[in-house]
Amino acid sequence: MNTASTATATNVQTLYEQSAPRQPQIHLFETEYGPHALMADGSQVYAVAPELVAALEGLATPDAAQVDALLATSGLASETSVFMADLNPLTNPPLRALSLAIAQKCNLGCTYCYAQAGDFGDVAKSMSWEVAEAAVERLFEDTQPGDRVNLSFMGGEPLINRPLIYKVTELAMAIAQARQVKVGFGITTNGTLLTAADADFFERYGFAVTVSLDGVGATHDRLRPFKGGGGSYDRILANLEPLLSRARQMSVSARVTVTPQNLNLRETLQDLIDLGFHSVGFSPMLSSPTGKAEMDTADLDIMLQQMIECGQEFERQTLAGRRYPFSNLTMALQQIHRGTHRPYPCGAGAGYMGVSADGNLWACHRFVNDAAGLMGNLEDGLNRDVQNQWLAARQVDRQEPCKSCWARYLCGGGCHHEVIHRGRPACDYIRGWLHFCLQTYVHLLEQRPEYFASAPATPLAS
Repeated sequence: MNTASTATATNVQTLYEQSAPRQPQIHLFETEYGPHALMADGSQVYAVAPELVAALEGLATPDAAQVDALLATSGLASETSVFMADLNPLTNPPLRALSLAIAQKCNLGCTYCYAQAGDFGDVAKSMSWEVAEAAVERLFEDTQPGDRVNLSFMGGEPLINRPLIYKVTELAMAIAQARQVKVGFGITTNGTLLTAADADFFERYGFAVTVSLDGVGATHDRLRPFKGGGGSYDRILANLEPLLSRARQMSVSARVTVTPQNLNLRETLQDLIDLGFHSVGFSPMLSSPTGKAEMDTADLDIMLQQMIECGQEFERQTLAGRRYPFSNLTMALQQIHRGTHRPYPCGAGAGYMGVSADGNLWACHRFVNDAAGLMGNLEDGLNRDVQNQWLAARQVDRQEPCKSCWARYLCGGGCHHEVIHRGRPACDYIRGWLHFCLQTYVHLLEQRPEYFASAPATPLAS
């Protein structure tokens, strides 16, 4: 191991030790402004007295009652009790978001693809108008004026079925206007088929466009080649120009799937920001159908160090008054400031469903053709018994090791699809990252509080 690798391993190991789960109710962390604590209930951040830190660290074999007593003495328990989550799992949540697997086929050959090169392990197919129309009607069926729904297009590569995207979007907008419902649109694309006409259409309807890029140049080409073997990066770069130049109502984000082959995140982030993306985010490959390109412990150690370097640059830029669209950190800071308290990692299997080309309903787009996430079909509707059982099992307080972890309401227990198929190999990474985010939150709140001016106030207490 070279000197740089040794330094990285040492820094990450220290962060893992600092962020290890000790008490599920509270997490202590230090900044140059003194000791602080995250109260798990309500995700509230407090400046705390050194005496409380010493008392908590002095407990030989702490149990919940001892910790609660110390917190009550410090006034923290009563302060946070109003944020207690309803520990009962969701039941019969209303459907408010759908993703349509509009094309279960793809022109790229990414070896790690959750959709198994786009066809989900089945015959390649495109969604029909009849299925898409039924999906849109199902999305709006129990909405009331003022509600909001979201409709997104996925694949495979959704632009293989471009005419249906246009037609479905126009249908959804017409229904939304008739019912006085707000509708948001999104698409995740590999970027190889984007046209100037697409850019105009997405701008007209205010799409959230996510482009999958795994790096710049040869790095991307190794991981996301065309099925014939050629690189895709140059074509994507040419296609991006009208998309980025015309964006006013639409947003254009880059999503990077992180594998052992593209761990140079700091360089990648800057390169993609320089291209003009409105946000850039990283997601580790934790579970692929073939097992290829999955991240192991050593890879996650490197990723965490790289994420921290990205975060440090974000802090430098933000303190200087400049926008730096590193979405992993901006989202974490917003969640901490709002006091996010989520017993699930996302809306999958609850208010959000994926629709396959044949009209089945799945817990999300990743579960298409996976029996672990089958929730019903468009003709008969959701199977509420199956859905409610699934939601009960997936609730974070009903899972181990989640219910013993201080980060559970910021993490939500991890991606359902990944946890079901691989377990939780990234818990140390997630806690280490959130520990860093908490420290960054305190730094910015002390040095540049106006950064949070547009977010609901959750002020730092003492």
